[in-house]
Amino acid sequence: MRKRLISIIVPCFNEESALPEYFKAMQKMFLNLEEKRENFTHEYIFIDDGSKDSTLNEMESLAVQEPDQVHFISFSRNFGKEAAFLAGLRAAKGDYIAVMDVDLQDPPEMIPEMLKGIVDEGYDMVGSKRVDRSGEPLVRSFFAKFFYKFVNRISDTKIVEGVRDYRLMTRQVVDAILSMPETNRFSKGIFSWVGFKTKYLPYKNVVREEGKSRFTFWKLLNYSLDGIIDFSELPLTLASFVGIISCFLAIIAMIFVIVRRLIFGDPVSGWASLVTIILFIGGIQLFCIGIVGKYIGRIYLETKHRPIYVIKKKK
Repeated sequence: MRKRLISIIVPCFNEESALPEYFKAMQKMFLNLEEKRENFTHEYIFIDDGSKDSTLNEMESLAVQEPDQVHFISFSRNFGKEAAFLAGLRAAKGDYIAVMDVDLQDPPEMIPEMLKGIVDEGYDMVGSKRVDRSGEPLVRSFFAKFFYKFVNRISDTKIVEGVRDYRLMTRQVVDAILSMPETNRFSKGIFSWVGFKTKYLPYKNVVREEGKSRFTFWKLLNYSLDGIIDFSELPLTLASFVGIISCFLAIIAMIFVIVRRLIFGDPVSGWASLVTIILFIGGIQLFCIGIVGKYIGRIYLETKHRPIYVIKKKK
């Protein structure tokens, strides 16, 4: 009987110190798993996202060590985690496909439980969900919670609070994800949008053991804005309503100025309030144009049909 293959997709950016420990922990986990479930085997697909250190050398060393299990894709430059996910999903040959980080904040020991959820319980996708944010800066935690509440209010695509990209999926789920051709990708939203029967496994936050996170607060903020724009049209509706309200206020202000001129007859008085109104309306207009501009920018990027990533080397 053919052994079913589990593909593990691992994006890496400057992770030379984390890779050996990650591989060691994963091999230990798979050794125990394949002793209990003999009809399973596995492969790794490491994605070098334009690293500046010796990450690629580490991948090549692992590929020499385990040539049948280890594969890698090296980008010509840094294209981002979403591009790395997509490259891995396209290269994966497994019956079941997992995506996870290399920093061991995604516990390897959860994979057997995820596999149980799919094989024994009939789920199509089993993800992970943090139940706390210990070790994370308070500001980041606050804005993360705010993002989940906000995006779930304005979008039809619901994203579970605390959900991670770390998950195991069936081939059918991955094929559905790959059928979505958009350039601007927000994986958490895509995983939710495709649907399928999904289960989330709760776990406590794990502090990164090697290296440091490449996601700064501003990168995470920009990533959150991408998610809002990709899965909701409410900002455009909001811009329209703000425009209507500002127009209404401008009409009231204009009536007030005319009436005051007729009653008091002072052409100089009130210039400060008039300038304030003009600045207020101008600010609202720029705000609305900015929202519309974000959507137009997305359309522009999509219509250029540029590749999402460029591969320099692969095995």
